[in-house]
Amino acid sequence: MNNIYDIIKERILILDGAMGTMIQRHKFTEEDFRADRFKDWASPLQGNNDLLSITQPEAIKEIHKVYFEAGADIVETNTFSGTTIAMADYGMEELVYELNYESAKIAKEVADAFTAKEPHKPRFVAGSIGPTNRTASMSPDVNDPGYRAVTFDELRIAYKQQAEALLDGGADVLLVETIFDTLNAKAALFAIEEVKDERNIDVPIMISGTITDASGRTLSGQTAEAFLISMSHIPMLSIGFNCALGADQLTPHLEVLAQKGKFAISAHPNAGLPNAFGEYDETPEEMATQIKEYLDKNLVNIIGGCCGTTPEHIKAIAELAKGYKPRGV
Repeated sequence: MNNIYDIIKERILILDGAMGTMIQRHKFTEEDFRADRFKDWASPLQGNNDLLSITQPEAIKEIHKVYFEAGADIVETNTFSGTTIAMADYGMEELVYELNYESAKIAKEVADAFTAKEPHKPRFVAGSIGPTNRTASMSPDVNDPGYRAVTFDELRIAYKQQAEALLDGGADVLLVETIFDTLNAKAALFAIEEVKDERNIDVPIMISGTITDASGRTLSGQTAEAFLISMSHIPMLSIGFNCALGADQLTPHLEVLAQKGKFAISAHPNAGLPNAFGEYDETPEEMATQIKEYLDKNLVNIIGGCCGTTPEHIKAIAELAKGYKPRGV
């Protein structure tokens, strides 16, 4: 396999854009989410995007394909909520291994097809590991600040199952992303290290936090520098930020990572901030103009898009990045 550690030193790698945004374009109904297999499932399934890897695999395959065509080097698996903790909302805990395995398998098939056609530009699959819908370091109950909805061990076990299935399905990289609670991420990374030890393998790891507002902190209260220091003991391919903010608001936080760290840096911001209807209005051209600042300042090694971004956004970013060298690591 082409070594991603070598390639990241040679050129800026392009990550894909939003999976959810592309899924929304299909306007899938409750029946589409269920298909035949889950037609009698007890709870509503619409909105369980990860399930579409089983019930609408061709649509997911097509989304990966259009992102690779737009210039992506790396696509993320359709597994943002692929843990027993997140799937409990749908009563689908027992499907977690299959969801992750099938999602990785679909993405890997598409990646291999593109690599075979263009061996000079190998394509990679990043197993997407989301933050879950619970926090290990904060209480969800303002009246009981000592309460926790989940323990470190519960998270570790759930993340380990997800990581194993993603690797079995063919993921090349594991991406722990949209980290709003560093303790959750620590559980994921601990689980990944366990899997690496047990299987005696090395797996490139991408770590991506999210700055939630203008305070410049994660939801659990860390600044960009504190987040970097918290993660620095993990052997990683890259560290960076995604989601929550648009590209221009993310710049100062990426600058902190660049100044204080010796790691490759990734960024996949939203297409601006959502409007009153929760939609993203920033055009590919507008977003590329803002991302040019990252490139001019030599801040990134991996660049892509999060909420609201489409293949058009990724194409504009990929075209722009061709003219720049990656940040030295």
